[in-house]
Amino acid sequence: MCQLLGMNSHLPASLTLSFTGFSRRGGGTDHHADGWGIAFFESDCASPGKGIRHFVDKSSAATSPIARMLKSYPIKSHNVVAHVRKATVGAVSLENCHPFVRELWGRNWVFAHNGDLKNYAPRLHGSFHPVGSTDSELAFCWLMQELAKSHANVPSVDELSCTLRELVPQIARHGTFNFLLSNGQALWAHASTKLHYVLRGHPFREVHLKDEDVSVNLAELNSPEDRLVIVVTEPLTLDEDWVAMAAGDLSVFVDGARLGVTVPVAIGPG
Repeated sequence: MCQLLGMNSHLPASLTLSFTGFSRRGGGTDHHADGWGIAFFESDCASPGKGIRHFVDKSSAATSPIARMLKSYPIKSHNVVAHVRKATVGAVSLENCHPFVRELWGRNWVFAHNGDLKNYAPRLHGSFHPVGSTDSELAFCWLMQELAKSHANVPSVDELSCTLRELVPQIARHGTFNFLLSNGQALWAHASTKLHYVLRGHPFREVHLKDEDVSVNLAELNSPEDRLVIVVTEPLTLDEDWVAMAAGDLSVFVDGARLGVTVPVAIGPG
């Protein structure tokens, strides 16, 4: 299956360290070599949290020149979603690379999925339709369609979270549905089988990557005001307190912190 990586930060932050280790899993230290992608939400005075830089490549992340460039080019962002792909549904092609992007309520939405959905054929009757042939993009389009139907106006993060908790089980009953979703305001993470997160804040410490012989003192890269969360399929470092999300957990991260204590959503047949 594929692997996911996300970041949510209080202040604009770089994902260079985490992406360095994560990209090695795309055909280097692991077999997820059927494409990769990453999307960064960026802010300016004209469009706070709305603009994105979106990169996808059907080659492996471990060998991609684009991935190599991003490892040395620190893009500052509040929300990032990345993915390395092991193809199970859909050909190895550019249109099937995650993350996928759609517009809703004047904002970009970014989505990446890990897992397989069986016998999943929802009715799409709105503005959202897949470009590629993956079950992942189909699920994303259905989520966008149903969110648009559920809210006449732009909802708050809390309202969106409540609606997602109603919608997600309708997809998750079809199989494995680990995903990351962001609209630039928050990062939603749903664990069907496997997803981990770590909270980083002051005082920062030295960390060691699992997939690359790299050690970094985070205190040299961050100020006391920095705070961020990293979400990933498998922990990226050897010496941090990664939290394994429970099956069915839908977590919401805003400003580098996890919002409240979420109530697990059902993932069995309903």
